[in-house]
Amino acid sequence: MAETRIFDGAPEAGFGDYVQLLKPRVMSLVVFTALVGLLVAPVRLHPVEAFAAILFIALGAGAAGALNMWWDADIDAMMKRTRGRPVPSGRVTGSEALGVGMALSGISVVMLGLATNLVAAGLLAFTIFFYAVVYSMGLKRITPQNIVIGGAAGAFPPMIGWVAATGSVSLEAVLMFAVIFMWTPPHFWALALFMKEDYHTAGVPMLTVTHGRRVTRVHVLVYAVLLAPVAIWAAATSLGGPFTMAVSIGLSLWFVKGGFDIWRRDETMAEADKYAVEKAFFRFSLLYLFVIFAAYLVEAALKLNGLGGW
Repeated sequence: MAETRIFDGAPEAGFGDYVQLLKPRVMSLVVFTALVGLLVAPVRLHPVEAFAAILFIALGAGAAGALNMWWDADIDAMMKRTRGRPVPSGRVTGSEALGVGMALSGISVVMLGLATNLVAAGLLAFTIFFYAVVYSMGLKRITPQNIVIGGAAGAFPPMIGWVAATGSVSLEAVLMFAVIFMWTPPHFWALALFMKEDYHTAGVPMLTVTHGRRVTRVHVLVYAVLLAPVAIWAAATSLGGPFTMAVSIGLSLWFVKGGFDIWRRDETMAEADKYAVEKAFFRFSLLYLFVIFAAYLVEAALKLNGLGGW
């Protein structure tokens, strides 16, 4: 018997629904950081190999997104931010999401291994497993540190890109991983600060729910401070040069200032004013990560022309 959809009368799924199942916004960040990791590596892949590597990394990210939507359909249905997703809205069944996720997982890992090397394929397989099983099925529902540990899944793509080109992990790959790993908690906690009721309703033990806004704001500042030396260290390696160092220092100081603004804001402020501070930090955090990784690309281009690097 065919699986019934969550909501009676829900429209049939279209192509766009299956695209949304892959979390395209998250995938775009994965593709960009993986591409940077691949292009700044000291080994150059043939353009066809490079295209294949990024394609299969993107498919792997989409597979993880589909598996996450399959597993989280119950809590997604309770949250304003996610209730319109294909599975909780009933346009795609859970079994369909699971099938898409499993199929793309296998295809992406096998094909990345064939296109590049087994180390990159193994890292991609581990990333999918970590996001779908360790984070989604485990950490997300049991600990307020869910996003701290689970953030590793989103930090692997530049490392996978680097390994796809070189076949091995290096300090530069680890530091690109570390930049995203340290960036993820303040980024998502800023979101949680102005979406607290969603997580409370869904019973997700986000830090804002278990420890309150004040403690969360302290954590945002702490991680913003800890991120700065990591970003500067990365800029001091072969990834960087004077341009990247200037960008990393300037953006990191501004990021810390944003964390400080969240930490010191008055709890008696009107809700709209509180959220304005937190939303501004959240938006800037997206710009921060994009510009930092774009700087690695610019520095690599400068090096090719004998202008960049240390």
